[in-house]
Amino acid sequence: MLPVSTSRKTNRLPLTALRAFEAAARCLSFKEAAADLGVTPASVSNQVRQLEKSWACLLFVRKTRQLELTAQGQALFAVVAQAFSGLCQGIEALNFTGFSAGVKQVSLAVGPLFGTRWLAPRLGHWYAQHPQFVLALHQAEPIHHANQLQTTAAIAWGDGHWPGLHSQRLLDCWFAPVLSPSLLDKHAGLTVAADLARYPVVHQQTRTDWRAWMAQAGAGSVQFLRETVMADANMAIQAAIDGQGVALGVFPLVQGDIDAGRLMCPLDQPLRTADSYYLLTRPEDQHRREVQAMATWMAAQFS
Repeated sequence: MLPVSTSRKTNRLPLTALRAFEAAARCLSFKEAAADLGVTPASVSNQVRQLEKSWACLLFVRKTRQLELTAQGQALFAVVAQAFSGLCQGIEALNFTGFSAGVKQVSLAVGPLFGTRWLAPRLGHWYAQHPQFVLALHQAEPIHHANQLQTTAAIAWGDGHWPGLHSQRLLDCWFAPVLSPSLLDKHAGLTVAADLARYPVVHQQTRTDWRAWMAQAGAGSVQFLRETVMADANMAIQAAIDGQGVALGVFPLVQGDIDAGRLMCPLDQPLRTADSYYLLTRPEDQHRREVQAMATWMAAQFS
């Protein structure tokens, strides 16, 4: 059990350390938590160790490539995440946005690929219909349960099951290799999956989708000419546009790049996926005007 103090003096709470712990528990990585907070991984690690030392308990099991919460860490994270979420909502409700009277800020967590290739081109449409709501876009972090939702809403990729959250299905996707016209010309065509052996490839840290596509295409044993690992799917797509390699395009998000001639999709072998993009909100927020406006607007875009 975590120690419980009878003191109610909040100035004794190690708020900086608790914020570092919350980020580390949410990301399960000191490095990612540090990037989120704008500090060094060593700083996050030291803050967490100070908590563990002060409270004489172990909050994380430190493995080679990741962190794992202990039972005490899970208990603390549930409390801290709820507290920070409540604080964010409370401040948001005060509407300290610097905008004119009657304009309310709506915070939305969204990933780079969806945000850049779907949401950004449609912001004008959102404001034309909802001038009273200003969007504040945040970098999306992986969400596994309700305590990790730190914004009004979030766009997440998954199977639709997020414990404690309301999920609204938005967009089904499929995957297919895409590349720039210049790269296609340089390597003399791409007509079958086996031709990828002549091409450099850019992909995310996980190769799961590429492996699935190659297996479906009957080319599971093909070795690419060169592989470059990217931090996220949007970076991989941009690298493909710049002629750096073949990327696994997420359709229909990259359809605009195809239509504009920035990318080509010469292999008509789409890989369907059971996962989709969802709009996540808290069940207790369904009555809020800004949440209803966001949900209705999103649904209309995909109808």
